[in-house]
Amino acid sequence: MNTIIIEDEKPAARRLGRLLSDLNVEVTVMLHSVEESILWFKNNPHPDLIFLDIQLSDGLSFEIFEEVEVHSAIIFTTAYDEYALQAFKLNSIDYLLKPIDDEELESALKKYSSLRAKKQPIAIDFEDIKKLLVNPLEREYKKRFTVNVGQHLKIINADDIECFYSENKGTYAATIEGRNYLLDTTLDNLNEELEPKQFFRVSRKFYVNIKHIKDIISYTNSRLQIKLNRFSEQEIIVSRERVKDFKFWLE
Repeated sequence: MNTIIIEDEKPAARRLGRLLSDLNVEVTVMLHSVEESILWFKNNPHPDLIFLDIQLSDGLSFEIFEEVEVHSAIIFTTAYDEYALQAFKLNSIDYLLKPIDDEELESALKKYSSLRAKKQPIAIDFEDIKKLLVNPLEREYKKRFTVNVGQHLKIINADDIECFYSENKGTYAATIEGRNYLLDTTLDNLNEELEPKQFFRVSRKFYVNIKHIKDIISYTNSRLQIKLNRFSEQEIIVSRERVKDFKFWLE
């Protein structure tokens, strides 16, 4: 299987390369920008499979396909939960949320291998997906959550939740009142329920609400630490793979 990675963050590209190597998949080339990728595709045989970051340093990766007709299979990688998940579903395209999990990566490769074995064509309408990225479909996000408090149900407004976090296989909502409530859901399920302009998944363990960020501090290994108005039980660290996207989200 001839495989390449297009990812503008070199540490993330190298990490993905190592994960693929552990699964006996050899990466022949790593590209880091739209411009570099266009030049490479124009002068080299196209690979069987591309791992493609959606947001590159010099634009959306879809711009590559405006210049070059690519017939390779594609597995998208993204740190943006809100980035047109509907588009992936509509087009039966696989995607991996960064930082990439090794089990999810293996599952995506098995899906690709199955399609390849059946010689099933993978039709991708990049123009339609790009439209969804630039002008996302209007949708309703959850504005309230209900939690069990003893024998009572309590209603919590999403605006009043400083963060969501996972602990001991449970998912909790930390509120502006300084209370932490156990929810009947998972952080992964929250991906499509939370307003993406308001909530961002900074790590596997935390979603934060932009309305309640008090301070952002430089942290070790090029990471960031977030201070919220009330929540202080645990450190909230933006994982290195999501720092760039987090900064983009803040704007």
